[in-house]
Amino acid sequence: MIFRRPYIVTAVAPAALLVLVACGGEQRRGGPQNIPVTVAKAELRAVPYEISAPGTVEAINAVQVASQVPGIVTSVRFREGDEVKQGQVLFTIDSRPYRNALTQAEAALSRDLIQLNNAQRQVDRYQALAKNEYVTDEQYQSLRTTADAFSATVKSDSAAVDNARANLEFTTIRAPLTGRTGSLQIRAGNLVRTAGTTVVMVNQTKPIQVRFAVPATYLPEIRARNNDSLLVRVKPGGTIATAADQPTLEGVLAFVDNAVDTTTGTILLKGRFDNAQGILWPGQFVSATVVLYVEQAIVVPQPAVMIGDRGNYVFLVDAERKANTRPVATGRLVGDVLIVNSGLTADDLVVSDGQLRLIPGARVDIKNAAEVGLKPDSSARGPGGAGGAGGAGGGRGRGNGGQPGAGDNTKRGGGGNGGGQQPNGSAPARESTQ
Repeated sequence: MIFRRPYIVTAVAPAALLVLVACGGEQRRGGPQNIPVTVAKAELRAVPYEISAPGTVEAINAVQVASQVPGIVTSVRFREGDEVKQGQVLFTIDSRPYRNALTQAEAALSRDLIQLNNAQRQVDRYQALAKNEYVTDEQYQSLRTTADAFSATVKSDSAAVDNARANLEFTTIRAPLTGRTGSLQIRAGNLVRTAGTTVVMVNQTKPIQVRFAVPATYLPEIRARNNDSLLVRVKPGGTIATAADQPTLEGVLAFVDNAVDTTTGTILLKGRFDNAQGILWPGQFVSATVVLYVEQAIVVPQPAVMIGDRGNYVFLVDAERKANTRPVATGRLVGDVLIVNSGLTADDLVVSDGQLRLIPGARVDIKNAAEVGLKPDSSARGPGGAGGAGGAGGGRGRGNGGQPGAGDNTKRGGGGNGGGQQPNGSAPARESTQ
């Protein structure tokens, strides 16, 4: 027992030393690791200059339909909420009293017309007699005065007939415009006691308008381009978050208020929309955006731009897939992209994710190479380093996540390279034990 312990120690120690040396050799062969990053191309695109604000939909015309004559409502010819056409019959009121009044007025007119015609014939006959002095001038003037009185009476009767006919027409209430009806204020069988009683509200919804207020600082630019029929976009929902799944409707800027609201420092605008599908509804909250102009600019994803001690910069990836810093001058943010005024050109590759691990000159492994039109880098070396040694002349080596090398189990060999990558580093070659 005393002589065997040193023998075991001396046998194991060289083997462990060989393993450590092999591992160190594998790490040295691995070299610097490539940094995995996501890249994006700088794009030259048309970028709109937009002003956004919450808005409210309102009807261009809103009419309170009222009865012009009193009476009992005999029928309602629509349902609440229906879309009606201009001139469509909405209500009918009992017309019998008004038909009788029209008949009475027409009879009075006929009577007075007969009297007028008789008086006119008397005037014509006495006019010739008065010239020959067969009758006195006073008699002639009296007959002429009577004829003139009947003429005035006929005019009054004609006006009464027109009034009675209008009242009869008013017993049929028609839609004053094309629009959508609201809640009924009176139903069939009820009595309209006085003229002017509101029976229903009709809102014109096609076209329709949206009112919104923007800061008055934009007023000079809006006025300078107001004659160009500025484009206005709206989304139902009131905010960008709630309106994300709603369709976008386009219209034109139709109104700029003539005064700035001194309380809020804003100017009121109104956009007009066809609303052919009836998506916009009076009183609805929307997110409104007016487009002042469109410019051509270089844009990159917002996360690609970093802030340093000397200003903004990006990591630019060159043809050798090395990342270097490039100072840039940025403009406004448009959605999820940022305008770059200087420092980049179209199709430049910039790092959009993974910058925190980068240093100037570091090689990168582009994770989304196919998305930006690049081929995968076959020479890219990940965190696992090189594959392990396998046995061509003996032993079985396993690479980084690859297949074991073929070898003769009877000999100890240095072996060939294994394939693939291994997250936990290089695996040393296995020794055969005989």
